Amino acid sequence: MSPSLFTKIINGEIPSSMVAKGEGWFAFLDIFPRRSGHTLVVPTEQQTHLAQLSRASRSALMEGVVDVQGRLSKEFDTSDFSIVVHDGATAGQEVPHVHIHIIPRTMNDGGLGLNSMWPNTSIGGEPDFIILKELASRLSKN
Repeated sequence: MSPSLFTKIINGEIPSSMVAKGEGWFAFLDIFPRRSGHTLVVPTEQQTHLAQLSRASRSALMEGVVDVQGRLSKEFDTSDFSIVVHDGATAGQEVPHVHIHIIPRTMNDGGLGLNSMWPNTSIGGEPDFIILKELASRLSKN
């Protein structure tokens, strides 16, 4: 597998605005931020999907997320974040290397919730607990 854009950033071959790094992870500011502070946390292990990462890399990645949240909390005076993973190309992943978007959130910052990702899905009304129970049953057997 050839080195991804993020592997090249981790290795210092491509410049980045590094926020922090730790054992098994590297964090840098997104070059196309949704808002100031939008940070990417990437594992040093190059894989496309979360499930492909070793257990140690997944654990390290989450430690990186928490570390970055602490840094962003201080800078933006918030404890609220949108934490987003696009796990594969069909899910919107643009660089084939696992990465987690950490976006600090503040009141009236212009960001939206899940309905912005699925604008044609109705939200509200009564939940269909029968369909939910059937799906949960199938998933729990897998």
